[in-house]
Amino acid sequence: MPLFGNSFSPKKTPPRKWASLSNLHLLDRSTREVELGLEYGTPTMNLAGQSLKFENGQWVSESGTFLGDRRELQRLRKRNQQLEEENNLLRLKVDILLDMLSETTAESHLMEKELEELKQHSRRKK
Repeated sequence: MPLFGNSFSPKKTPPRKWASLSNLHLLDRSTREVELGLEYGTPTMNLAGQSLKFENGQWVSESGTFLGDRRELQRLRKRNQQLEEENNLLRLKVDILLDMLSETTAESHLMEKELEELKQHSRRKK
């Protein structure tokens, strides 16, 4: 038996009341969507004066100006292809230049080593 009694004895918490006083959980799904605003519709955005909407996983223009867009898109794709080919060519050239540089460096180190050996050999003969 403790001398001063048990100093920590928490009271039992009362049982909780009903979780929600709202009756929205009793409504069917369609009514809840209307009441709570769960129907968002398709996402739309305005980009450079062009209105776009997201449909079937792609952004589609809402305005009917597809001819200008398609021509511009074809021109940009062609330019992109040209730039990718040029980039690949430049990468190939850089790889060849690095190979040539490493080969020249290796030859230079070998020549320096041979020259050093010849100097040491000539010193021994003297």
